[in-house]
Amino acid sequence: MQKKVHPHYPVRYGFFIERTSKKIKQKLQRKFNAINAGITVDQWVIINALKKEPGLSQYEIAEKTYKDAPTVTRIIDLLCKKNLVMRVMDENDRRRFNVFLTDDGQEKVIELLPVVLEMQEKGWGELTKEDYDHLLRILDLIFSNLD
Repeated sequence: MQKKVHPHYPVRYGFFIERTSKKIKQKLQRKFNAINAGITVDQWVIINALKKEPGLSQYEIAEKTYKDAPTVTRIIDLLCKKNLVMRVMDENDRRRFNVFLTDDGQEKVIELLPVVLEMQEKGWGELTKEDYDHLLRILDLIFSNLD
């Protein structure tokens, strides 16, 4: 039987996850700034989600990106001003809006995806697919254990 992690150690794993997450975000934002991308990493997360699933509601975007609803509303407002997304009233619920990428938003994804993928490759360095699968399995297990 495999030995469980000592109860005092889990406090540290959160620190390492947060530290890594912040470093990725900082590095990616610097890359975006260097090429005058005109958006933040948080805005990228939203437009990337909409590229994968067009027409999500703001609530669905919040759920899929793990951001709170007021933050998503603020980001979408900014993206609308930049003409990267548009809100369309839901046919079945007039209180709900579905969000879509505009043509400019589609172009922004095409422009920035290579930058994001380059950062991802740099971050993974010499790690193998097996390493990646192992990390995802562990993170998913921690996530589901907290439900």
